[in-house]
Amino acid sequence: MSQPIPRGSRKLAVGLAATGALLLTAVGAAAPASGADSTGAADNCESFRAAGDNFAEYCIAEEAANDVTAAAEIPGVDEISSSDNIRQIANIPKFGGFASEGAYNSDLAFQGNYVFAGNYEGFNVFDVSDPTSPEVVSQVVCSGSQGDPSVFGNLLFLAVDAPRSNDSCSSTSASSALESSWEGIRIFDISDKANPRYIKSVRTDCGSHTQTLVPSKDGKSVYVYIQSYGPSNGAFYCKPPHDKISIVKVPLDNPTSAAVVATPVLFPGTTGAGSTSGCHDITAYPELDLAAGACMGDGVLFDISDRENPVVLSQVRDTNFAFWHSATFNNTGTKVVFTDELGGGSSAICTSSYRTNQGADAIYDIVGSGADRELVFRSYFKIPRLNTTLENCVAHNGSLIPAMGRDIMVQAWYQGGISVIDFTDSANPVEIAYWERGPLSETRRILGGAWSTYYHNGYIYSNDIQKGLDVLKLDDPRTNNARAFSFAELNVQTQPSYPACTTVLSTRQNGGLTVSSGVTCLDGATVNGAIKVAPGAGLIAFDSTLNGSLHAAGASVVSIVESRVNGSVDAIGATVRDSEVSGSVRTS
Repeated sequence: MSQPIPRGSRKLAVGLAATGALLLTAVGAAAPASGADSTGAADNCESFRAAGDNFAEYCIAEEAANDVTAAAEIPGVDEISSSDNIRQIANIPKFGGFASEGAYNSDLAFQGNYVFAGNYEGFNVFDVSDPTSPEVVSQVVCSGSQGDPSVFGNLLFLAVDAPRSNDSCSSTSASSALESSWEGIRIFDISDKANPRYIKSVRTDCGSHTQTLVPSKDGKSVYVYIQSYGPSNGAFYCKPPHDKISIVKVPLDNPTSAAVVATPVLFPGTTGAGSTSGCHDITAYPELDLAAGACMGDGVLFDISDRENPVVLSQVRDTNFAFWHSATFNNTGTKVVFTDELGGGSSAICTSSYRTNQGADAIYDIVGSGADRELVFRSYFKIPRLNTTLENCVAHNGSLIPAMGRDIMVQAWYQGGISVIDFTDSANPVEIAYWERGPLSETRRILGGAWSTYYHNGYIYSNDIQKGLDVLKLDDPRTNNARAFSFAELNVQTQPSYPACTTVLSTRQNGGLTVSSGVTCLDGATVNGAIKVAPGAGLIAFDSTLNGSLHAAGASVVSIVESRVNGSVDAIGATVRDSEVSGSVRTS
């Protein structure tokens, strides 16, 4: 059992007055997450409802989770339990304007060495150039429920999913019945990471519970797919049936002209959360013109080749699923992992009172082609560990790990912790690593745990609702080769692709190697002889030794990472990173 790592050093954020009364908090000594409010709460569903958030909508009352689990099987308060192949290397506790228990940490986005961490009160910017010692660059206090961020170039989009008195950062809670109330998305200029500027807001019906960026095909705009739900006859802008999403178009050369350009009705004739009244989350795969929607009562596959007019290809329901929450494609776009947020994220679903396939993942294959593609169920996955009744736990946000030749993802389970799942065989998913904290309290259920847990450029980052930003290192032969791939920008709900290995070599290869087609990946391999890569083919080498020259012309990809080349490299457009090359190198 390991102990938490002390927090890293911090940079000072500079105060700034800007549009909408934007407030950047000066970063001083960080107060630990409260997580132990002595006032207590008689009923957690009621306490969440009083806080004005969305967890209460599907909250399962305390008495419904009456499981008793042997204390010896579960880590104690603030203790950590994990598999041997994963460890925490850093933690930044909540601080400043986000220090209170009610300031929930939410989603994450990435750009280079920066992590953007959302919170119900705004967002933080961290510099993770050294992942073992993250530094705080700025904190933007701009209240509005949810606070999911996405980044695109110099723009950050922040979701607001509760009626506010106006669109400013100094707004207060308001009634949804008022025409003057506002909710939707806020847009920030993040060209100066230490001084983000609030530049634009866009109102959307029912606000923005989550949002997904989809670049336009001409590269001149980015679309924001707004997911929201919870219509009410008494609301001014959020009336039923709300069987649609809102699409905001943002011209990149003039982002302050962003506006709603379409509100496609995706599920005509349906009403209510039990069927579908909007979507909770949509993950887009722009390169494949596909999107997967977790839409309340439905799992949906969309064709998004026309960005302003998504078309439903396949729609599935599962009587075992209570609330379709999020979705993750595999790299080839042939599978989708959907999550079921039974209990709304506030309830103790990882106890023996619930079945092993409740509050779990459902893995679907995508079969067929073109307009005939369908989602076909293959299996469920739920973490195998039990929690106490004081720990909210259910399937939540995760991302793909770009492992060579395998389908592996890391996923948050609130206080169930972090799980790494191999779903290469979609009918038989297997957990290969886990990390979790014990409960936040011995006496009451405090909403906490990992909200979003994502892999980015060699490390796992997790935004814990109460404990702050965690950084973890996974050391496993099945996933270490994922370090061969890196992304300049990552919004998990806008899924990027990476080169798919058609052949993976991990042994000694004598007599050289010619790659005539596909992508050959070397993982801990040794090649004794020259390597040639034909036009259109590709080579990726990780932790490998190349005893000979490498020549490529017109290759689809050539990447040498954490490897040694005893010879020269002649490959225009190649990436050579963290490697030793004894001979000449020509990549440009």
